[in-house]
Amino acid sequence: MTDTLDPRIPAGDAHKLDAGEHIGSNPSAEPSIGDLIERRLSRRGALRGLLGAAALAALPGEAEAQASGPSSFAFRELNHVYDATHHVPEGYEAQVLLRWGDPILPGAPAFNVNSLSGEGQARQFGYNCDYIDYKPLPQGSRNSAHGLLVVNHEYTNTNLMFAGMGAGRGAALRSSAAQVAVEMAAHGVAVVEIRKTGGQWQVVADGRMNRRLTADTPMTVSGPAAGHELLKTSADPTGRAVLGTINNCAGGDTPWGTVLTAEENFNMYFAGDTSRSPNAEMYKRYGVGPQSVYGWSNHVARFDLAKEPNEPHRFGWIVEFDPYDPASVPVKRTALGRFKHEGCHHGIAADGRVVIYMGDDERFDYVYKFVTARAWNPNDRAANRDLLDEGTLYVARFTDDGKLAWLPLVHGQGPLTEANGFRSQGDVMIFTRKAADLLKATPMDRPEDVEPNPVTGRVYVLLTNNTSRRSEQVDRANPRARNAHGHIIEMINPNNDHAALEGTWNMFLAAGKPGIDAGVVYHRAVSNSGWLSCPDNVAFDSRGRMYIATDGAPTAAGVADGVYVTDTAGPGRGLTRLFFQAPTGAEVCGPLLTPDDQTMFLAIQHPGEDPGSTFETPSTRWPDFQAGMPPRPSVIAITKKGGGPIGG
Repeated sequence: MTDTLDPRIPAGDAHKLDAGEHIGSNPSAEPSIGDLIERRLSRRGALRGLLGAAALAALPGEAEAQASGPSSFAFRELNHVYDATHHVPEGYEAQVLLRWGDPILPGAPAFNVNSLSGEGQARQFGYNCDYIDYKPLPQGSRNSAHGLLVVNHEYTNTNLMFAGMGAGRGAALRSSAAQVAVEMAAHGVAVVEIRKTGGQWQVVADGRMNRRLTADTPMTVSGPAAGHELLKTSADPTGRAVLGTINNCAGGDTPWGTVLTAEENFNMYFAGDTSRSPNAEMYKRYGVGPQSVYGWSNHVARFDLAKEPNEPHRFGWIVEFDPYDPASVPVKRTALGRFKHEGCHHGIAADGRVVIYMGDDERFDYVYKFVTARAWNPNDRAANRDLLDEGTLYVARFTDDGKLAWLPLVHGQGPLTEANGFRSQGDVMIFTRKAADLLKATPMDRPEDVEPNPVTGRVYVLLTNNTSRRSEQVDRANPRARNAHGHIIEMINPNNDHAALEGTWNMFLAAGKPGIDAGVVYHRAVSNSGWLSCPDNVAFDSRGRMYIATDGAPTAAGVADGVYVTDTAGPGRGLTRLFFQAPTGAEVCGPLLTPDDQTMFLAIQHPGEDPGSTFETPSTRWPDFQAGMPPRPSVIAITKKGGGPIGG
């Protein structure tokens, strides 16, 4: 990317305000996941156990291990392209359902890109949509034609939102107070009622459950860190009342129907000198200060570290809210730890306890899971209201023999004592990264989505890339130095019990172009357009088949980001096929299917985010393609012409 603000981040290495995303500093000397994969792949016998027969033939000399067999998906695969618009397979159509600025609340103005206001934006669909959830109406049903669409709004592209800002990300530092108000209102979450009529989805403009959460929405704090001294500010001496949620990337939900939205790169919004702070080490570990990526601290005191040094500690959490109750107050659940949360998907343990899987999306950071202290109650929704406040957070250690151990992050256990700076469980949760460092968890290559397959119970970790891995950390068996393309790990719990503290892992997929990039792992029948780069988010259909959304393929591989599909079992396991491609500059987020598998929702984030692209001369004007209209992040709905399940 251009306009890089931190010298530690190589220019051109991914996007999404990368200068602020990956400046946390992990001092761990533990073997990285790349080292472990290298060790596991170093022997032919271990190779067979790691990859599974369906993927082995993608590697030289292993053709005899490959069982042939077709993909279960029945559509004509796309060819890799990279242009100004989106692409779906023959026989499918994509409807643009919600655009940045579309009115969704009463009193919202019609979208006018030349007269934006914070007040108006707070009633409109936000910017850079990411995680998507679909909640059927009525509540508790599996209605696939009427429901609530819940959408995260991760961040803003100042130079594409406002005229006269020029190109590059430095525009965000030049925002006026009025522009900052728009940016803050464009963050957060949207809840929008939608209905399918005559094969087309429509927004219910006056839906009584429509809602916006923004960077200014009042929220409460619960769990071990609630009321902690490090969460107290001049505006909130209780440490229990926070304004807003920011950088909402991926997310998840609960069995009782609430939504979990994940705060990821919260560090990018705060500016100030942290070198003399007693918490200077932890500011650095989380990438906070001195430079912000945005100009918010110039106009809003709580983002200025000199005025409110504790404000960053109030972000980086999982936020739970009830989409069915627009009057409910969102809650930051501190028992789930503080880090750069990407997703938070759940599984149910054998004894009914709820398990939340999470990734910390930074190079060399960790994979986590949280296990509730008690089982959830399917017959009493209210009884589950505070279930996520009590339980145990664990961090993963992957060993080179294919075993997996979950290490408890509990105050007083092991090194998590006052001697190491932890006086309480609240300290452990506020500084989760430091606690995981001390437990010698395995540093990973940007763990983003961590999601159980609802059919098989296996859990998939999407590791987008890690170009900071040095060549001396790998060898010939796994030549993934400067891992530009990422990979997917499959975790297996004994007896499919998500609460198990030991398990096994293997390599499901290693991305890149076969014949060009070293160490790729696919089904041997992958086509010239079926290979992928930078896996980011994943979804599953009712058959347990996988839909992989990518983020960063244009930079890493010169192809558009998109959605790839694959079977997770059977002869088509690991055979990825290209189903969707995004317009230039965009990544694809939030893949989600309705309960009947007949609609796929996708969030198209930051279209036009290309070098040199500006408000006046963007690289694309997707999706409106109207003169004077900049690109607009949007949610699309993909359906099969004539009806039927996605993918066939």
